[in-house]
Amino acid sequence: MKQTDQTLLEQMRITEFDIDNRKALLALSNEDVNLLKDYRPIIESRVDALVDTFYQMQTSVAEIALLIGDADTLDRLKNAQRRYVLDLFSGIYDLEYVNNRLRIGLVHKRIGVEPKLYLAAINVLKSLLLEIIFETLPEKTERQAMLAALDKLLLFDITLVFETYIRSLVSEIEISKAKSERYACVLEEKVKERTQQLEELTRIDSLTGLLSVRYLNETLTRTLRTAQRRHEPVSIVYMDINEFKAINDTQGHPHGDHILRAVGAAIKKISREEDCCFRYGGDEFCLILPNCEEEPAREIYINRLNIEISRCLKNVTLSVGIVQTGPDKYGEPDALIRQADEEMYAAKKASKIDDRSGNAVDVEKTA
Repeated sequence: MKQTDQTLLEQMRITEFDIDNRKALLALSNEDVNLLKDYRPIIESRVDALVDTFYQMQTSVAEIALLIGDADTLDRLKNAQRRYVLDLFSGIYDLEYVNNRLRIGLVHKRIGVEPKLYLAAINVLKSLLLEIIFETLPEKTERQAMLAALDKLLLFDITLVFETYIRSLVSEIEISKAKSERYACVLEEKVKERTQQLEELTRIDSLTGLLSVRYLNETLTRTLRTAQRRHEPVSIVYMDINEFKAINDTQGHPHGDHILRAVGAAIKKISREEDCCFRYGGDEFCLILPNCEEEPAREIYINRLNIEISRCLKNVTLSVGIVQTGPDKYGEPDALIRQADEEMYAAKKASKIDDRSGNAVDVEKTA
């Protein structure tokens, strides 16, 4: 028997107490059992003819003939049916008898015998047994008692067969459900993974590899809350590339993109793991430096950044605005970004004035 069949039988867990209870529900008494047992010799003498007639009638139905198939299968079925008929009149309807009935239900389900075919076969068997009973028991009272006992026992068997048949169907549904749930979990995990990948793509600026500006406010808000709990300063750095429009106009956008990528790489290289670096848009960048005051941000971070940029780019400079918030008082995210932007533009304006002033001095010296 297949492992799944054995598992189903174990799940049924029918005990001797259950058997006695089932017999009581069907009023299958000891008197009925003794009647069937005493009638066994008559059945034994006629069982071969009964089984042959039974399968002649069964194989005349095309649907059943297709299920039976070849002659070897038919011989095996005849032997099994012969044992079953004799068991009906054995007078022993114990746990072994019940398990045999349960196995019949499982086998019928496995080979594709539908309930209608099983019930039809039981009806045919019963009609053949009735012919023998009417022929051999002419006394009406005795005959009726035998028929009643046989009806009870057949119903006892049918309930067992159908319980396993139904349990087998339920098991298939449960297995299919489990498979579907596993598939759904795998699919859900794949969707989750893919969603995370897509979210990651949206979080990253494709050109520079820095964070996307759409997450700037959210990240800054979270950083400020953490800084408040720890009583730490936060520096916000806003910067852009000087004369970037002129570079694009004179040297082309591909070269401009090259500069943006190089600046992004330089920012990532010198930044700490806890620093959050964003491409704000165009040639503008915004950095969130947790637990960092303005002076170290300017004197250490920006100086290192300028050195790193000078190693890979010539004549590229940055205008930088830095705003510190905390640890005593913390500003709002939008206001801090706006203030850092204003500081950056002030620095840019000052550098242009310095450039013009320097040029004028040079002219005077030349004159």
